[in-house]
Amino acid sequence: MASEEELFASVDELLEEEPQLPRPAERARLREAAGITQARLAAALKTSTQTVKNWENGRSEPKEPRLSAYQRLLKGWAAKYPAHGIPATAPGAPAAAQGTPALTHGASAAAPGAVHGPAPAPAHGPAPAASSATALRPEPVEASPAHSTAPVHTPGTPAPSARPRRSATPRAAQPPSRRPARPSSAAPAADPRFPHGPLAVLDGHGSAYGVDGIVLDCPATTVPELVEWTLRESGLGAPRLHRHGKDSDPLIVLTADAAVKLGLPERLEGHEQRRSLRLPDDHPVVKQVKKAKWQLTQRGFGPWARVFRTAQGNQRQCVQLAILPWDALDERSWPGVTDMEPADIACVLGVYARRVITPRGSTAVSGLELMTALRPPTRAVRDEATGNWVPGHNPGSLGTQPMDPAPPEATQEHPVVVGSGWSGGFLDEEAYQWVRDVDLLTDEECHLPWAVGLDLNTAFLAAASRLVVGLSAPDHFRAPAFNPKIPGSWLVDLSHVALDPRLPSPFTPSGERPTGPAWYQTHTVAYAQELGHNVQPLEAYLRRETGAYLDPWHDRLKTAYVDTLADLGVTRDLDDRQFLAAMERHKESDPALAAVLAAVKATVKGGVGKLRERPQGRRYRDGERWPALERPTWRPDIRAAVISKARINMHRKLLNMAAMTGLYPLAVLSDCVVYPSPGPSPLDFLPYAASGKPQPGGFRLGPSPGLAKLEGVQEMLWAVDLMEKGFNPARHIKGGDAVLDEGE
Repeated sequence: MASEEELFASVDELLEEEPQLPRPAERARLREAAGITQARLAAALKTSTQTVKNWENGRSEPKEPRLSAYQRLLKGWAAKYPAHGIPATAPGAPAAAQGTPALTHGASAAAPGAVHGPAPAPAHGPAPAASSATALRPEPVEASPAHSTAPVHTPGTPAPSARPRRSATPRAAQPPSRRPARPSSAAPAADPRFPHGPLAVLDGHGSAYGVDGIVLDCPATTVPELVEWTLRESGLGAPRLHRHGKDSDPLIVLTADAAVKLGLPERLEGHEQRRSLRLPDDHPVVKQVKKAKWQLTQRGFGPWARVFRTAQGNQRQCVQLAILPWDALDERSWPGVTDMEPADIACVLGVYARRVITPRGSTAVSGLELMTALRPPTRAVRDEATGNWVPGHNPGSLGTQPMDPAPPEATQEHPVVVGSGWSGGFLDEEAYQWVRDVDLLTDEECHLPWAVGLDLNTAFLAAASRLVVGLSAPDHFRAPAFNPKIPGSWLVDLSHVALDPRLPSPFTPSGERPTGPAWYQTHTVAYAQELGHNVQPLEAYLRRETGAYLDPWHDRLKTAYVDTLADLGVTRDLDDRQFLAAMERHKESDPALAAVLAAVKATVKGGVGKLRERPQGRRYRDGERWPALERPTWRPDIRAAVISKARINMHRKLLNMAAMTGLYPLAVLSDCVVYPSPGPSPLDFLPYAASGKPQPGGFRLGPSPGLAKLEGVQEMLWAVDLMEKGFNPARHIKGGDAVLDEGE
């Protein structure tokens, strides 16, 4: 038994140690109670905002000399702003509850893939100014004491996860969260086959950061070892999105340090387009992969490399790699994500994976892959002859074989066009790029002080809703009767349709009136009929089998878009003034969630664009087949249907606005329209009923796809000056780039 002297000596040692900091959540609460932003605190302590975020979500701890200064500041705030009588630091609390990792590298390094335990996070939901990583995570968990040592692995099975449990901290001690409640779709029940989520971000020190703050030890020093670890021990992956589909392959994201550690160059140089670059076949890493009996796709080892072996039965053997220093995450689609810490990158990509799909390439590629994942081409059917289950066509899907388009639906370099010598014209179903003739501006319009831009939320996604498209090959018809319910391409003369010149023509992307017969998608011709004009098709390419192929794609992306906006404080219950105010600050409230939102929008636009992917590379010659043509999802007719419906939706609103308000647009660019306005807000010219509710049929403000938001405001003289110079005000209404040539 210890003597009294020994006990007092031990106590003296504890007293001499540096005092514990408050819990991460308490640090954030105290700062917010004092009305200090993370950026201001970072400036005072001569550090970065990201470092302060890390302190407040428990990912790191301050070192001297900042530690003492930070402790002094927190003690002063604690005296001024007590947490309802509950002490800021719980004496004697275990390390995991104090904001330090429950398991350290040293404790878990004995077994590859062992769980460090969740990256420390506040005891409950963060306050609005909390870090990006914290905001994206569900309630934090602690590692169970039962797993404080390295878990034992069975070869060929995923590494066991530390069983999570809820924080035992009393709820009364938690700072209230002002962030809207996260939807349940953000954190579905974990699949026992994939206990550690869909992906991980690997740093240069052997730590793989997963979703929900999980950190795994990854001992791999080569790409083949990394692939083996991912498939055998990591517990990474995601369940299928459709019962006839396939599970998502695990994604490993490599930071620059991780790439160099694995023998990859930090930068991928070459003269090709960035997305076409790849390692040469004689690179040591490529040789390692082949020597280990792994394969690469035809794209080779590029920014998004896929390493695989032939599946064994129903067990896929494939790992998706994303190399950050090779620009795997495009800045336009993933703003600011590459510069984040690995744990924050994992949180951003994890939210996207749960709400959309595990990234498999660019957002455009992921958008296309999502279509197939939600409408798998095959399903199991019983062979009547043998009684065995075999793959069969899944109704409503595009099948497994590529399908050539009709000549007017193809591109000029397509083999169908070049081989047949087709010269009958092409579909020109594109988004608007229209500017009103300056001579058509009235004096009254020119004297209005403001030009206000409205942008339709994910207009292509709204157009995809309940959109019936063709599923079978096109059949040719001569002089058919028009049927608005049949998707296809129609040769029609709409030059006789005369509309107000202050509005763009609904039949051409330029907004100019047609001059003769041209090919149109069904929605365009149906709109001419809706406006009361006679249509007599000369020819048509129609499809007998039809269906709403994009419906599940639309529904999933709409939910992802609306839920992410809600997490940013833009909810559907806001009135129009509140909505405009929330949209003005939503990107600044949480840059990480804002990056998820940008990625969702890019997934919509890129996915639609991929339906008509053009040939890449300098060596291509017209008439040759290019790789995209071998996809069943190379469907320019479906792309034309989406864009046609989106453009018609826009024109219908423009027409209704003119009828209700007498206002006509100055310019339209895709889903953005600019109006002259007596005030700097959309509220100054949008039509409202006497009750205060928006008038149906025109532009309405709101967060849902197809509703509008403020794009930008400029002076009317600015807009007129651009129009006189031949520029489109809708392109520059946000400001900052009006002097740029639109052709650049």
